[in-house]
Amino acid sequence: MTAAPLAVTGATGFVGSRLLEIATRGGLTLTCLTRRLQPERPGVRWIQGDLHDAPALAQLCEGARAVIHIAGVINASDAAGFERGNVEGTRNLLAAATRAGTGRFVHVSSLAAREPSLSLYGASKARSESAVRTSALDQQIVRPPAVYGPGDRETLELFRLAARGFVPLPPKGRLSLIHADDLVDLLLVLAEGRGRAGLLLEPDDGRPGGWTHEQFAQAIAGAVGRERVRTLSMPRPLVRLGAQLDRLVRGESAKLTPDRAAYFCHPDWTVAAEHRPDPALWQPAVATPEGLRDTAAWYAREGWLDLPQ
Repeated sequence: MTAAPLAVTGATGFVGSRLLEIATRGGLTLTCLTRRLQPERPGVRWIQGDLHDAPALAQLCEGARAVIHIAGVINASDAAGFERGNVEGTRNLLAAATRAGTGRFVHVSSLAAREPSLSLYGASKARSESAVRTSALDQQIVRPPAVYGPGDRETLELFRLAARGFVPLPPKGRLSLIHADDLVDLLLVLAEGRGRAGLLLEPDDGRPGGWTHEQFAQAIAGAVGRERVRTLSMPRPLVRLGAQLDRLVRGESAKLTPDRAAYFCHPDWTVAAEHRPDPALWQPAVATPEGLRDTAAWYAREGWLDLPQ
């Protein structure tokens, strides 16, 4: 008898696309929400719509044994944009999953939710978590730290800068990292019913204390074939100025927005030890230096990155 499918949002994004690859390779069947037509794919049923389309959400959740909610807004022009994408969209999906009698709801949040006063993004993710916690569903929340891996465009610029030999950094601080495939593995473990309801998890690569910004930059340097790169920790006002200039130059496609600059400058984006997953539930499999090298090689094969000769 074929197992009921997993319902997935955000399946066409970076983490979601890795989940599709890994899940279907493992023989799982998925029902996935998409705003645009997608090519047919074995093991995947596409539902066209978005998080504000009630009939599409009903189809998505119908017959699903679990929902993995990855979709979210990381860049918006104002608070309303984050509210609509991260809070209202989550509430709509929760309502559809509740009506469908879905067994489990796995919500992908962000470490930014720990500091909601720092950014509009973090505040919206915190409110999305509140909506999940107060639902009647068997729910779990995962707060990933910085996610990297093949296909990621958010960290691509850091690899390009490292290949050129110089990486500007935010003010001194620390961060945790996780490879997308490790994150996907955890999401699938939870969706399959493991772990108690109500878990709040902050997974990472297992490195105690995380990485300083300087260590991370030098790790990327090693991944692109450089022994070291020059770095500069920029003061907060300069980071904010850079965000304003990026918005002026690239408009809505700017990567460093004023909102993102606010949380980039926070000194501690490492996972909390008390929220690390129990090793009996899940453990990371990808060592970060190896994962960064594989990511750099993937970028180079795809023509996204010119490696130093």
